[in-house]
Amino acid sequence: MESINQLGREQFVERFGPLFEHSPWIAEDAWADRPFADADELFEALRAAMYSAPRDRQLALIRAHPDLAGKAAIEGSLTRSSEREQASAGLDRLTPDEYEAFTRANAAYRDRFGFPFVVCVREHTKESILRVAVERLEHTRDEEVRVALEEIAKIARLRLEELL
Repeated sequence: MESINQLGREQFVERFGPLFEHSPWIAEDAWADRPFADADELFEALRAAMYSAPRDRQLALIRAHPDLAGKAAIEGSLTRSSEREQASAGLDRLTPDEYEAFTRANAAYRDRFGFPFVVCVREHTKESILRVAVERLEHTRDEEVRVALEEIAKIARLRLEELL
């Protein structure tokens, strides 16, 4: 932790910014909370920065996530972390029928909420991801923003554990 606490803002953001998909502002905000006693305290500072952000910034964070097994995956433009995570659930090896099911689920979700379906895929299989997507369509928009942020926090926590 000592070396992390000694990082300047730019170096800190470079190292921890990628934990949250295309949203380095979270690491920028958390940097001010140094020194961190341990990895848990570092994560809590990052998590607090995400939750204390204004709603429009939180929505931008959610929208920064790619559709699961979507266009970015096909084009090869996922971040390395997202690519590994989607592959861990088998989303890079879908049958044509599975791909169509994900396409329908992504479209229904995006139509209902105005942002992509976000789930911590490392906690799921491709089958459970589809099931959860359908279940979450029953949420209100506010409930779904809350759940999406919880899932983003899980993703970031796992990414932090890998990084450290």
